[in-house]
Amino acid sequence: CQCICFFLSVVFIFVNLISCHNNKIELRHENHVALFIFGDSLLDNGNNNYISTILDFRANFWPYGETFFNYPTGRFSDGRLIPDFIAQFAGLPLIPPYLKPGNPEFRNGVNFASAGAGALLETHQGLVVDLGTQIKYFKKVETSLRQELGVAKAKNLLSKAVYLIGIGGNDYLTKNSTMVSNEEFVSMVIGNLTLAVKEIYKKGGRKFGFMEMMPLGCLPYIKAQNGGCCINGITQLAELHNSGFPKALNELKEKLNGLKYAHYNFFESVSERLNNPSKYGFKDATACCGYGEGRGVYSCGGKRGITEFILCENPDDYLFFDAYHFSEKAYRQFAKLMWSGTIDIVWPYNFKTLFQANDQMF
Repeated sequence: CQCICFFLSVVFIFVNLISCHNNKIELRHENHVALFIFGDSLLDNGNNNYISTILDFRANFWPYGETFFNYPTGRFSDGRLIPDFIAQFAGLPLIPPYLKPGNPEFRNGVNFASAGAGALLETHQGLVVDLGTQIKYFKKVETSLRQELGVAKAKNLLSKAVYLIGIGGNDYLTKNSTMVSNEEFVSMVIGNLTLAVKEIYKKGGRKFGFMEMMPLGCLPYIKAQNGGCCINGITQLAELHNSGFPKALNELKEKLNGLKYAHYNFFESVSERLNNPSKYGFKDATACCGYGEGRGVYSCGGKRGITEFILCENPDDYLFFDAYHFSEKAYRQFAKLMWSGTIDIVWPYNFKTLFQANDQMF
């Protein structure tokens, strides 16, 4: 009898442990927050490896990826990008590129970003995955999640997810001055951005993260074309965008019930590091990999028509890795500010709040 009682006690404890474990799994599932990414080369983690495009919009060759991954992944940096760090801070694995072949797993999110892409269809048309097409891909993912998880669980996942959007720089860098006025052009870009937000919202998205335009006229490539000086006209387009987009967000917030967002002052973060690189641990605000003044010739890797390039010994010493794109160290700093920065740099919420807070805490 004592043996039977002991056996039953052990079984009871074991069943309770299993039940507790399953409850924890279910709880983690309920609190799970996925990350979906839309954007250009600052956020593209390899989608352009799988499309027909030119080498200007690819980074799947050495020395890209040389520090963290030790091989080229398609990321335009020596290592990780902002979404990689945001995922790490949120306790997620590296988010996969949408176009990577194989069996897709979307529960943690997916990355739709494409190097060279713009908010406008016409920007590098035929060579990139524009924002509108990225949204179409997201709708396919939403359908796949509904089929896999069921309507209720898919809706729950999509409503808790965070949607990171960083796009528009390529539109402004390629603007034809004879087309329309700067104000009209910026309005077109912002219009397409807000349309994308509305489409994601229709599918259940409620929490968004946005990156401002950086001072585009001060990229190493632009400065190399202008005797080492910034081109203010290009930066003015970025400033027009940065003054107009928050107004558009406020209007969206009024119309879309439950919309929450983090708006990151990317312009200020980059400007500070351009003006005072040593304060942020950089020896130089130029590029690690390239050619010519400030290594501003976009020849990193020697595969883009110009074979000559110089590669620095330590990318962490440089703000930029190539003539357009940042080093992993810079991306890490930006991501930290986005994740836990104060209201003067990311507002009205930071990314940590978006990921960790439930609806009742807003």
